[in-house]
Amino acid sequence: MPVTYTVQTKRIINAKRERVFKAWTNADELKQWWCPMGFTLPSAEVDLRVGSKYRICMKSPEGDVMYLTGTFRMVQPPEKLVYTWKWETPEGDSEETLVTVKFDDLGDTTEIILTHERFSNDAARQQHTEGWTGCLDRLEKIFA
Repeated sequence: MPVTYTVQTKRIINAKRERVFKAWTNADELKQWWCPMGFTLPSAEVDLRVGSKYRICMKSPEGDVMYLTGTFRMVQPPEKLVYTWKWETPEGDSEETLVTVKFDDLGDTTEIILTHERFSNDAARQQHTEGWTGCLDRLEKIFA
């Protein structure tokens, strides 16, 4: 079995679990935080059902447009999401990976435990670590 690389991070968000789950799964709310600083999210489509897809368009500060797509494998509101992740690019990192997000209820706050796995190399893992850090920084600021 080949070696794979994994991103795992945790973050406490200053909002109830149901509210954080909605921010993660509602297309309009995703546009407010789902990208690193400097990037924008011109479009997001989310069909939140097992077997259904999502598609997100991210735009870099330089104007480059990237599309991300995947399929929901598990949807357990407001506790857990599992979905595939694949960049729609003709070159570069186009491998399919897997994201698991747990939303732990801490009363008035929520702990997000994010695991993004199945990267084939450490460079891709590092790039996605930086991306998730930027996204979660933005999500945290929304609820600060």
